[in-house]
Amino acid sequence: MTDIAVLKHYPNLDSLLSDVRACRACEAHLPKGPRPIVQVGEGARVLIVGQAPGARVHASGIPWDDASGTRLREWMGVDAKAFYDPTRFAIIPMGYCYPGRGNGGDLPPRSECADLWLYHLLAKLPDIELTLLIGAHAQRHFLGPRRQPSLTGTVQAWRDVAPAYFPLPHPSPRNTPWLQRNPWFEQDLVPVLRARIDALFR
Repeated sequence: MTDIAVLKHYPNLDSLLSDVRACRACEAHLPKGPRPIVQVGEGARVLIVGQAPGARVHASGIPWDDASGTRLREWMGVDAKAFYDPTRFAIIPMGYCYPGRGNGGDLPPRSECADLWLYHLLAKLPDIELTLLIGAHAQRHFLGPRRQPSLTGTVQAWRDVAPAYFPLPHPSPRNTPWLQRNPWFEQDLVPVLRARIDALFR
């Protein structure tokens, strides 16, 4: 599969997505089997990069089809109809399949997805103007040395990478205590994020 991803030329987005969704590179490591879940459409202007699908999303095949997605859409100020329009929003997590559970929750996204497919997918998305980096894995990959030592520090320094990037905490209900400890996030960052998204689609 590595040779296919590295050497194959993709004449259009449909041919690329066909291979992405047929990917079985990590099959031996996935407790529920492979089910790559991405949303990509030509003309998308916002890219949402999270961690990996959870068990509920794996079952439905719909990205962010859970309580985390509800909160994320609230932060963004968009409804489900707009959110699931691939010509507006591309959704490419760091891992495309549900990785299974560990002792402290879901396992981290596997690295094969980004290694095999991310370059090809981004090359088919020339109109992206805003990228939401949700969680430390996405922030580490896209921000590199611009990332702060902690997730909180990275999100606090959002002005340093805006308007192209907005680093966000994961919107999981498990992160409600983080939001309560950091009221500046919803007071300062979220209104700017909503305004930025609104301006892109006005």
